[in-house]
Amino acid sequence: QVQLVESGGGLVQAGGSLRLSCAASGRTLSRYAMGWFRQAPGKEREFVAAISWSGASTYHAEYVKGRFTISRDNAKNTVYLQMNSLKPEDTAVYYCAAAEGSGYYTEGGEYDYWGQGTQVTVSS
Repeated sequence: QVQLVESGGGLVQAGGSLRLSCAASGRTLSRYAMGWFRQAPGKEREFVAAISWSGASTYHAEYVKGRFTISRDNAKNTVYLQMNSLKPEDTAVYYCAAAEGSGYYTEGGEYDYWGQGTQVTVSS
């Protein structure tokens, strides 16, 4: 069992930056591929970024590419999402998730464990 806890969300003005963290407990994260998803009010959950267990491979959704960067520190059992040039449309609850596997995954159904989410609000 893996427990995931996100942090780092908050209120920021458009153009600003935030760094989200996802800390794991229960098992070492180095066994898992990790992903970030988000869900805005009234919308379905959508994929944001994913990273392989080693960190060698990453994938970012087109709408965040060049602005967001996923990374991980397996020694700290933590995954990060650096978010720059934030836009009001980035406002959502952000969730991290863990999947058993060696690649990276873009579908929510491929993930086995989820955090409780952290709110990101970008004001215009």
